[in-house]
Parts: sequence; structure tokens; C-alpha cells
Amino acid sequence: MQLPSEDRVNDLRQELAGRSAVEILTYAASLFPDKAVFSTSFGIEDQIISHLIFTNDLPVKVFTLDTARNFQETYSTWNKTLLKYEKPIETYFPDQQSVQELMLKKGPNSFYESVENRKECCYIRKVEPLNRALAGQHLWFTGIRAEQSANRQGMHNVEWDEAHQLIKVHPLFDWTWDQCWDYVREHGIPVNPLHKQGFVSIGCAPCTRAIQPGEDFRAGRWWWENQSAKECGLHTHGTHDGPDPVVEPITSTTPAPSN
Repeated sequence: MQLPSEDRVNDLRQELAGRSAVEILTYAASLFPDKAVFSTSFGIEDQIISHLIFTNDLPVKVFTLDTARNFQETYSTWNKTLLKYEKPIETYFPDQQSVQELMLKKGPNSFYESVENRKECCYIRKVEPLNRALAGQHLWFTGIRAEQSANRQGMHNVEWDEAHQLIKVHPLFDWTWDQCWDYVREHGIPVNPLHKQGFVSIGCAPCTRAIQPGEDFRAGRWWWENQSAKECGLHTHGTHDGPDPVVEPITSTTPAPSN
């Protein structure tokens, strides 16, 4: 069995060029037997990849991160997926002690107070569990598509993940949103009902909203943050004594983010 390396990435890009999604999954997984994984958050792209893995019995472990703040619609899609394919989906949870300490120190909605606090919550609930899920793996499949954002258009369908020392492959990289919908309808794949409510990117319930026509694909994630702060990491300090962006209207005293 070969080991993953940054030098292998360019060769693999060429080897996968022109292949279909299932061919990409099959070939790439064969290079790293028992060391290929796929992370699903039960969005439409991930549901397509899970379908391809499960119906073709590919040697890829499917896992998800349960942040404990998911939408109920996500749990329902998860359950329908288990019932349809009768295949296991491994689950990684946040470290219990870290969550308890965060809640005790800063309360349940600290992520609305600053970018720093939001990243802290993301680290505890998503990044650290992901690190555990990817430990010792060689290949990581994702549902990333180039169409999703300007940043992702500059990516490649095969990349080297320096942080986790593995190769990342995006089987649906060149697919469009319409192609995804055509595929799930044709194959009867369970779809998260939030997609039909305007949600294109689905994460934690307090941090995700539907987008409006013309908005960027990622506009529904952490939408209360200043866009420049998202890009450069600036943050503000202080307590959050204003409205809760999820359940209270954002008034003129709390500026809405620019689109």
C-alpha cells in the first residue's frame, strides 16, 4: 500500500481527469485500501457521494460529525439514509469536557459575540472531532464543488491537506447545482428538506440560514459577521447583549452584513 504524499497529487489529478464521480471514488479508494474516508453532513452533494459509495460497495468509511447543534431535518435525513442503504455511518462527537467548559464559561450563544468566539465553538464542535476522524487516514473524499464559492473555484479536484497529511479528493468538483438535483431525483436519494427552503449549505442550526436570490452560496453561514472580518480574522470583544440573530430581528443598532 502506498503512502499519501504531496508529490502524488499532480499525478493523481491527471489519472482522474475525465473520469465520472463513481470512477473517481473507485480508483482513488483502490490506491489506499482501508485508509479512505468520506465525511458527510447530509447535504445534497454528500448524499450523492454516500449513494455512490453504498450502492457500489466501495471500501470507503463514511463518517459524520454530530456537533449536537444540528437541524432536526439533518437528523431525519441521516435516519432515512441509514434505512435506505443499511450501511453504517460512523459518528464523531465533540469532547464532552470541552463543551461543558465552554458552556459554563461563555454560555450557549457565545459564537454570536465575536469571530474569535465563533471559531472557538467551531474548533470544539467540528475541528477537533474531525482531527480524530482523519487520524491515520490517507485519503479524504469531500462534497466540495467549484461552483459553491469564488474561493473554491480556485481549488483543484485533488489537493494535499497539509494539516492532516493526506490527500483530499472532490468527486463532484465540476458538478453544477442543477446536476445534483437531477441526479438525486433520478436515483431516489434522500434529500435534506432544508434545501427546498433555500438552504444550500447546511451546518449547525444557530449558524446557518437560507440564502436570498443572488446571494453567494456561502452567504447563509455565519451571516451576522462582517464579511471583511471573515476574510482577515478581525474580531470584536465584549458581551453579546443585542438581539439573537436567529430568533430576534436585527435592528439598525446591529448592522446587517453586506452581501
